[in-house]
Amino acid sequence: MKVSQLVGQRFKERPADCVIDSHALMVRGGYMKYVSNGIFSEFPLLKRVTRKIENIIREEMDAIDGQEVLFPVVMPADLWRESGRYESIGSELMRMKDRNGSDMVLGMTHEEAAVQLVREYGQSYSKYPFMIYQFQRKFRDEARPRAGMIRVREFTMKDAYSFHTSQEDLEKYYQECYEAYERIFARAGVPEVITVASDSGMMGGSISHEYMLLTDVGEDSIVICNECDYRANMEAAESVIHNEALAETALEMVSTPDCKTIEDVCNYLKSDVKASCKAVVYQKNMTDEYVVVFIRGDLEINETKLRNYLGEDFHAADITEDCGLVAGYIGPVGITDNCTVLLDKSLAGIHNVVAGANKEGYHYVGLNIERDCPGAEFYDFAKVAEGGICPCCGKPAITIKRGIEVGNIFQLGQKYTKSMNMQYTDENGELQYPIMGCYGIGVGRLAASVCEAYHDDYGPIWPISIAPYEVHLCAIRSDDEQVRTVADKLYDDLKKAKVEVIFDDRKVRPGVMFSDADLMGVPVRVVVSPKNLQEGLIEVVTRDKKVSYKVAVEEGLQSIIDLVQKLYAELA
Repeated sequence: MKVSQLVGQRFKERPADCVIDSHALMVRGGYMKYVSNGIFSEFPLLKRVTRKIENIIREEMDAIDGQEVLFPVVMPADLWRESGRYESIGSELMRMKDRNGSDMVLGMTHEEAAVQLVREYGQSYSKYPFMIYQFQRKFRDEARPRAGMIRVREFTMKDAYSFHTSQEDLEKYYQECYEAYERIFARAGVPEVITVASDSGMMGGSISHEYMLLTDVGEDSIVICNECDYRANMEAAESVIHNEALAETALEMVSTPDCKTIEDVCNYLKSDVKASCKAVVYQKNMTDEYVVVFIRGDLEINETKLRNYLGEDFHAADITEDCGLVAGYIGPVGITDNCTVLLDKSLAGIHNVVAGANKEGYHYVGLNIERDCPGAEFYDFAKVAEGGICPCCGKPAITIKRGIEVGNIFQLGQKYTKSMNMQYTDENGELQYPIMGCYGIGVGRLAASVCEAYHDDYGPIWPISIAPYEVHLCAIRSDDEQVRTVADKLYDDLKKAKVEVIFDDRKVRPGVMFSDADLMGVPVRVVVSPKNLQEGLIEVVTRDKKVSYKVAVEEGLQSIIDLVQKLYAELA
């Protein structure tokens, strides 16, 4: 390909709406164009990147006996009603009617379609195990799309679904996929991707892992122990709290005028916020029933844990005068019966606590929940904090990092096969439900994440395995006959050698040519210029500037091929 014919423009200015570097560079470099909120078109450069990512994934899925299929983008709502997700998923799922008035959905994920495809095929135990996978466009109506291709509404995803007759077989295959994913990310040039235990969310299932690329711009919080191998997404990380042993005192109601926050109360009473109990109030979306969660005053609620416990969604409460709750003074002793009351385990075993008295202007001191709230049960609703105690090794060595989720795997169990009545006959002639696994990678998100991990101020630094081209040939002064002759021959020779090359044949200033080359991020740059040709040389430099040399024109082709092969070998 010649740059003079390449569709897409490159420009200097950073777009005002691009918050993170990868988004800005991919827009400036002619990789993508904004269409609507969270929706982008891909120019040829990005399409070449994503196609290479797809090919890497395809090779690794085929290597573990995956079989490629294709599910529809638009599906009848009845499929989703079978699984129960048509009603349980919120506005992220795009619902619509066709011309006949039938309810339809735009696929945001394809578990239902996978079961529908194979439930007749998989009626005998002899058909198992098997795995099917696809590459497909999906639409998820995200409330807050951001960061270019990292959180979008429309995207391409590889999703795979495995079917098994036993939990043991699923776990064995799950490990194979786990290792295949590690190979995929290494081959894509990001071997530093880590796995973390995660929350299954709307997907369901009991065991799941996410593959995270650690970066400061990531939207996920990752809990990592510096003393052992414990790693988990904040949503799934267990909170471990060791409370100080305080002397037990009598429960006493005290006046706390104009103190409506736990910080105000503790400042007024000159007490430690760690020896306080605060109330966080929600309402269930379906019924508006109040849910009051009590937690140690210095901690925050992990709303994913709460959502999983309740089994339904909720919103921040609107505390009205007639609801029985006294805003700013809510406590577990004497609280109204018109709400669900939950206690975080950070309050277990702690004595002499400050808490609301359910009376305007008053709090309790000396609270001991086990003593003063008989029958109290405690659950884990707290967010893990920096410096917290590791649930694995027990040391106070927790650190919080940011990361981008580039892949996920789930042990779904029988959630979908049961709800959609997919059964097989086992060796004893009895009907059983298959057990499923699910394995996803967002293709565009992975491309953007690699760009976020590997770039400088001037553009992406693509790993050669997914770069749009392997070699960028720059002809400085292409109107010079010698330059044009050497560059044209080298371009033809590289193509014959099956090297992917883009040739900047334009009559532009060197600064413009090199600026565009930086924005394209091709790993090997070859410069043909009048100055170097006076010495019979061409210049070869890698995009990351780690390699730079000059070589005789007649030796240039082999030298470039050797360098390309070396860059591939470094990813192996």
